[in-house]
Amino acid sequence: MTKLPHILVVEDDREISALISRYLRANDCRVTLTGSGRQVDNLLDGSRIDLIVLDLMLPGEDGLSLCKRLRAHSQVPIIMLTAKSDEVDRILGLEMGADDYLSKPFNPRELLARIRAVLRRSTITALSPVASAARILTFLGWRIDRVLRELRNPDGARVALTNAEFGLLQVFCERPGRILSRDQLLDLTQGRSAGVFERSIDILVSRLRRKIENDPHHPNIIKTVRSGGYLFTPMVEPA
Repeated sequence: MTKLPHILVVEDDREISALISRYLRANDCRVTLTGSGRQVDNLLDGSRIDLIVLDLMLPGEDGLSLCKRLRAHSQVPIIMLTAKSDEVDRILGLEMGADDYLSKPFNPRELLARIRAVLRRSTITALSPVASAARILTFLGWRIDRVLRELRNPDGARVALTNAEFGLLQVFCERPGRILSRDQLLDLTQGRSAGVFERSIDILVSRLRRKIENDPHHPNIIKTVRSGGYLFTPMVEPA
């Protein structure tokens, strides 16, 4: 029997939480509701939670603070909900560790699609050959710090990366020796956000190659696999 994904909805608006609950339960999800961040820790300790749908505006501890605190000790996937559509709020949520972001009002079908995409990404992550919780990973003398989100070259100098470039490199470092399709890379790095297409992965790979390859036109670190995707070739070890 297939185990239903257990979704924790942290939302103080009863109408919205009821709507989410009805729709998710009708689509083969187990749902637990709470209207306060104070109860989240007990719920995580007391049961297996596969994903958290977290409202940004909560009484007491707000969603951003709660997200940051959870990320200090848990890797449970988080999708943030907010009535705000400001780009700054979206960026803050993602930088605090949220896996995806959805603005209110939203279609429950879109929320379900995002939940499934995030769960799919977390499943791929769980199967990663480099499943270590190590903060720093190394390859060919390079060092990637997953907490500070920085990359240093073999000489120890910091290499500037955008958030998107760092996210892609981290995905590669956590799955060395595996052919990753563009679809998988989209799911793992960007969650198939609106307006994001396969071509964006190719552009990111090209930019990343210019920063880590000796010859970006003849790459040895990130190989292109015809009709497959990309392969990160070096051995990656936790530091």
